[in-house]
Amino acid sequence: MDISVLDLAPVSEGSDARTAIENSVRLAKAAEAQGYKRFWLAEHHNMPGIASAATAVLINHIANHTSTIRVGAGGIMLPNHAPLAVAEDFGTLATIHGDRIDLGLGRAPGGDAMVMHALRRGQSRNDDFPNDVVELLSYLGPKRDGAAVSAHPGEGTNVPVWILGSSLYGASLAAALGLPYAFASHFAPDALDQAVDLYRDRFQPGPWGDAPRFMLAVNVIAADTDAEARRLFTSQQLNFYRLRTTGPGKLPPPVDDLAAHIPPQHQPSVDATLRISAVGAPDAVKAQLDAFAARYQPEEMVLTGMIHDPELRLRSFAMAAEIMA
Repeated sequence: MDISVLDLAPVSEGSDARTAIENSVRLAKAAEAQGYKRFWLAEHHNMPGIASAATAVLINHIANHTSTIRVGAGGIMLPNHAPLAVAEDFGTLATIHGDRIDLGLGRAPGGDAMVMHALRRGQSRNDDFPNDVVELLSYLGPKRDGAAVSAHPGEGTNVPVWILGSSLYGASLAAALGLPYAFASHFAPDALDQAVDLYRDRFQPGPWGDAPRFMLAVNVIAADTDAEARRLFTSQQLNFYRLRTTGPGKLPPPVDDLAAHIPPQHQPSVDATLRISAVGAPDAVKAQLDAFAARYQPEEMVLTGMIHDPELRLRSFAMAAEIMA
């Protein structure tokens, strides 16, 4: 089973976006050396704690500082963009960096209604998602004689396209198109079991894939002891609680007493949201990852982890690579 990294270029409290991007470069270099297959970045907008809003730009930066690891989007929120523009962006990336570029596509806007207005996009564009995906695939595929519009660069690059999702909608589309599918189980796991079954049952082989390829997203916080890992995890727990109550902010430092910061009526929701997580010392993380692998049998796991201290984040991913090896 392949393992990969999903990075949001987290901006910790007391830090800034420039430092976050530098930390992402360091993590990508380390992930390449440790045998991770991919390093993906995700599009989010109007979030001071995430520095990957200009996802294609950051992908190019990461690819420039690495040489073998695949680099891509996990993902680009297609309703925010014209398919031709995405094809040109990723066709250019593939032209520069060769067969190292991936393109994961999501249907969510990556922000709220105000963000959609600022991007000059409307909610109705979500309804165009299937047609937009097919159009985008056509731009990245072989030359089409007589086509009125082609992507230059883009045409003939055949950049691998993944469908990302957290519901049955994405699973159905990925299956119908014969595309690989990644589920956002690290923050929206409610439909995970149904989506995996639906995707595998309905998969239609085609020009973009002859068999299902399912990627499971897992939060991983590894440390020397279970207690230390649980403490580091409080940054991510507190971050999600604040996102849903007071709005997005920078990634907070860990706390010793989570109950003093998250009211008891909110803790079950946070726990449910982040339940696809492996947190602890190496033996505990291994047991949790083994359990997820046995239950969902993914062809690939993409690991993510929002840790306030970039050195401890590097160490967590290094430990996870050793565990998975």
